[in-house]
Amino acid sequence: MPEACVVEDLLREAGIERREARMLLAQASDVAEASIAAFPERLIDAHAAARFRDWARRRSDGEPFAYIVGWREFYGRSFKVTPAVLIPRPETELLVERTIQCAQGLPRPRIVDLGTGSGAIALTLACELPLAQITAIDASRSALEVAAFNGHTLAPGRIEWLESDWFAGLGGRLFDLIVANPPYVTAGDAHLACGDLRFEPQAALVGGDDGMQCIDTIVAAAPAHLVRGGWLLLEHGFDQGAPVRACLAATGFESIATWRDLAGQERVSGGRRPAI
Repeated sequence: MPEACVVEDLLREAGIERREARMLLAQASDVAEASIAAFPERLIDAHAAARFRDWARRRSDGEPFAYIVGWREFYGRSFKVTPAVLIPRPETELLVERTIQCAQGLPRPRIVDLGTGSGAIALTLACELPLAQITAIDASRSALEVAAFNGHTLAPGRIEWLESDWFAGLGGRLFDLIVANPPYVTAGDAHLACGDLRFEPQAALVGGDDGMQCIDTIVAAAPAHLVRGGWLLLEHGFDQGAPVRACLAATGFESIATWRDLAGQERVSGGRRPAI
């Protein structure tokens, strides 16, 4: 019969950064990370130790922590993630914050989240704006299954999930706000072969040869789905603020602005459809 293992022995043999090893062991054993750190002599049962060793091997091979444990925190909530969806990132919280601000004063804002992935943006908005009417769209059925699972956990019955290629499934519907974190990485970007990006769905990352293909498509079609005075808000790459603003201006948007993330990088841009 397999024997229990000592915390310190497991951490030493893991072959990964010690803090990550503690975090993985806490998840694998359902023991608080603080307890793992404070009691290195603690025994971990054989089943949990085997799970940890498997997870440590996967992490050593570069697999993202979030895919290994199956969740990632975003805006203070836990979201299920799988390789079918991008891993939610802290920078995207800026897009949520700007959307909430733009929704102020609207009694029942109608919002559509394009390319919802895990549903992190749409569900965070549902939780923060309890009267909002939210539609979340993705072209990937596998991604929508993950998002719907998160919806059942975090905001049951609040989101309309729709499988669609951007606006194609919306007909003539209008919204007060359109938000999107579309693919914006340039095809062939060296970062695609590094770190977590190697494991994430490329279709959700790559935005054509210049990274602007999906952004251009969304901006061009957005006015037909916005009420007068409605906002379009887009996350983009740190070096894409200027071309996104130019695209918005060329399409007739007003009040165009770009906001910086906590690292000081231009991260979210948006504009309003003219009120008249």
